Amino acid sequence: MINLIKRALTGAVYIALIVAAILLLDNSPVMYLLVFPLLIVLGIGELITMAKDDATQSWLVNIIDMLGGVGLFVAFYLHFNGGEMESRAMWLLPIAAYLLLRTIVQLYRPQQNAVHSLERSFLALGYVALPVSMLNCIMSISAPRLLLGLFLFIWLYDTGAYCVGVLLGRHRLFERISPKKSWEGVIGGVLLCVAGAFASDYWFNEVFQVPDLMFWVGLSVVVAVFATFGDLVESLIKRTVGVKDSGHIMPGHGGILDRIDSLLLVVPAVLIYLTLIAPNIR
Repeated sequence: MINLIKRALTGAVYIALIVAAILLLDNSPVMYLLVFPLLIVLGIGELITMAKDDATQSWLVNIIDMLGGVGLFVAFYLHFNGGEMESRAMWLLPIAAYLLLRTIVQLYRPQQNAVHSLERSFLALGYVALPVSMLNCIMSISAPRLLLGLFLFIWLYDTGAYCVGVLLGRHRLFERISPKKSWEGVIGGVLLCVAGAFASDYWFNEVFQVPDLMFWVGLSVVVAVFATFGDLVESLIKRTVGVKDSGHIMPGHGGILDRIDSLLLVVPAVLIYLTLIAPNIR
């Protein structure tokens, strides 16, 4: 019971920060530019900690990787939201600076396992920073508040999957990777997510300015499918390195990666959906 209360309170704070960051975008991007880079920094920090070993541990490289993740987010933001051509032309500079600094620093490190160290750094950027940065792409091709719909579907899926899985879970989904995840939980998450699509069509069409129910249903299905894979991928990483939670910063949930694991695969999938399947959504 205590763990459930902790989970609810921590989740409420997390949701409030995300919602506020998105809703305030129309007036000021400051909170947006604080909250999402913070998720990147914390996520990269957790991934680095999980993957560390004596041969690759270096506080300097860890800081460079975190700054590189923030730089990637800023680069995407400048490219898709920069008002002046000069800022658009400069969007690659943070990425270029990271690549130069990270590879040159590697030359001066005492350990010899450079391949493993670079693999870990680029995994951190590709798995954590890049998907979060892609939120800027989604924001640029649709109404910014559509991001809120995306997060709403993720939260509905996670809630449905967790509750139904705990109450009715009998058949394992992928026991080799995640023994606790069940088909019943997945079905519960999908159903609640699709129910959210019907509610979104009824309540939010004027806000998001999207044409019909099928858009919302399609979006909810994409979110549900790839949220499942996102959960499994993070479970695979944790099982590989032998940890239960990615961190301890969110009581009742574990770490930031335990909270945003669904998001990391949902964002690229939704970007493909908006670009190729629903290209006229603006």
